[in-house]
Amino acid sequence: MGVKIQALEYYFPENKVSNEMLRERFPDYDFTKFESKVGIMSRYWVDSNETALDLAEQACLKLFENIDRTQVEYIVYCTQSPEYILPTTACLLQERLGLSRTVGAFDFNLGCSGYVYGLSLAKGLIESGQVNNVLLVTAETYSKYLNEEDRSNRAIFGDAATATFLIKSNREGLKQFAFGSDGSGAEKLIIKNGGTKNSCILNPETKVYGSDNQYTDNNLYMNGPEIFNFTAENIPDFTKKVLEINKMELQNPDYFIFHQANSFMLEFLRKRIKIEKEKFYINMADGGNTVSNTIPIALKRLANDLGNIAAPLSVVVVGFGVGLSWAGGIIEIDNSLI
Repeated sequence: MGVKIQALEYYFPENKVSNEMLRERFPDYDFTKFESKVGIMSRYWVDSNETALDLAEQACLKLFENIDRTQVEYIVYCTQSPEYILPTTACLLQERLGLSRTVGAFDFNLGCSGYVYGLSLAKGLIESGQVNNVLLVTAETYSKYLNEEDRSNRAIFGDAATATFLIKSNREGLKQFAFGSDGSGAEKLIIKNGGTKNSCILNPETKVYGSDNQYTDNNLYMNGPEIFNFTAENIPDFTKKVLEINKMELQNPDYFIFHQANSFMLEFLRKRIKIEKEKFYINMADGGNTVSNTIPIALKRLANDLGNIAAPLSVVVVGFGVGLSWAGGIIEIDNSLI
């Protein structure tokens, strides 16, 4: 028995923010250099009254155009933008979608590695015989965490949601996964206030990092150079480990899809690992860094770009970032993703 992806959809909020629009707000920021280096042309942000749950609902409704919602047996919901501290947002999604009360549902808090972790969790639930299918949802609204004057991060991050339906199959569409974590790097990408350790503070002190980042402890803080160093030090060898546990050589997979953080970092990793350019998929110009959503969005776009897929294609997926955490595995895609 195996597990495969039967369907995948993604959803962006309606509010599209181009680099031209950001240039009007930040006239001194060099967006020409940003576009050539980072590779992002536009991103989508929710309105003030719109949440990640709203995006998740819309992504699932798109999925249900081709999948019978009454078949869903379990919701696995990845978000760092929960509706509330409690209850779990997955339960709210179950009610919104009108799913059976026999459906299992839980959230897990992971960012850029979250989709790969979610695939592994779904694989475990199905292969252990607990359920026949899993609805894996990712949803993020990092725009709500960005300081109004943080030019760098406002240019990078976008909001989105995805819905993936995984089913029991005779084919091993999800192969072996590997994982990593390093909590000592937690403060390299963090929102310090808002949890049980530190509540949000009215009029907190504004801090400056670099020339383009302003934030408070109520906002998202990212030490970009340190995140890059962490990725450069860990992901090349980790990718080789993912190949080894799946008994594959570097030339065997059809494609590689890494977390779409920025094109400069991705090109660095591709060259360091020595992956062929034609096999290394990058598609983030429209949407930007949507955290846990980037890999499923890229998977859907890859399938659409390819058109008819004559036979299942093997794709190495690797996520990395906030936590610090990372995860990787090999999956197969086919025409069901189109």
